[in-house]
Amino acid sequence: MLFLTQLIYIKEGQEGLFHQFEDIALPLIAKHNGQLLLRLRPDAAAFIGHQARRPYEIHVVQFTTEADFDNFQTDETRKQFLHVKEQAVETVLLIKGNKV
Repeated sequence: MLFLTQLIYIKEGQEGLFHQFEDIALPLIAKHNGQLLLRLRPDAAAFIGHQARRPYEIHVVQFTTEADFDNFQTDETRKQFLHVKEQAVETVLLIKGNKV
C-alpha cells in the first residue's frame, strides 16, 4: 500500500474553483484502486503550534500500488481539468509513505 498526504494551499478567493476540480478528481481515486481516507479543512483553532502556514485542505489517500497512483495522475478525465486546478491551487506539499 502507498499512502499519500497532501497539504493543499489555494490562491486567495479561488475556493469555488478548487471545489469544482475536486468534484471531478476525487471520484477518480476509486477508479484507480485508491481510497480517500481523510479530507480535512482545518481552521486556525486546530493548530496547536506551527512553523508553516495553514493549508486550505489536507488529504490522506491510499493506493494499492505506486502504479495505481501514477494511473490516477495521468487519468484522461483528470488531465482535461488540470487547468482548473492550476488556476486555483498555489502549491501542494505531497508526502509519500508506508504504513508501519
